[in-house]
Amino acid sequence: MNPITGIYTTTVGKKILMAVTGIILVLYVLAHMLGNLQIYIGAERIDAYARLLHSMPPLLWFARAVLLFCVLVHIVAAVQLWLRNRASRPVKYRMFRPPEVDLAARTMVWSGPILLLFIIYHLLHLTTGDAHPNYEELAPFHNVVVGFAVWWAAGIYIVANLLLAFHLYHGVWSLFQTLGWDHPKWGPCRRYLAAAIAVVVGTANISIPLAVLAGVLHQ
Repeated sequence: MNPITGIYTTTVGKKILMAVTGIILVLYVLAHMLGNLQIYIGAERIDAYARLLHSMPPLLWFARAVLLFCVLVHIVAAVQLWLRNRASRPVKYRMFRPPEVDLAARTMVWSGPILLLFIIYHLLHLTTGDAHPNYEELAPFHNVVVGFAVWWAAGIYIVANLLLAFHLYHGVWSLFQTLGWDHPKWGPCRRYLAAAIAVVVGTANISIPLAVLAGVLHQ
């Protein structure tokens, strides 16, 4: 058996793969957030940013391919681990809630699939325009303002980003443990880092649909 394949078949190997792909996805989420926040500078700035990204098709498609690969690997490994855990304990604990199994941890099982559905909707809404009422190519300011003016579309983004914040909190915290970066001296630090990333990303992303609904961002 190939050593890499052999490692992947183990529970530890799958967790490491989830941690590594998780790091890549977290870095993307942070970069995506910073790019989106340019909407507060104005239409010219964020529209120019969109044109810049699309002016380098090979780099853009490479980034998309890497992200797609990471998402698929992350999902497959997560599902396999969940099935393995279910098989190892077919009868649930009557009461089993250790301190580390908080609300964020308990919601990971269903927040992941919901976020996957949201990613598909997000791509159809603001990337391809198939789910947008008045989509314009390379005009993110217009697309965001018009798209979030629909209250239920804005609501989808708000709920999805709340789930993303919970997902990030538990994911960032647990990946440190998976990769062995869980020295008792650093334990509180990784908890604070996970909380900080979750709060910053969640607040920043949710602020945009709220700003549109409140009329702060408008055409």
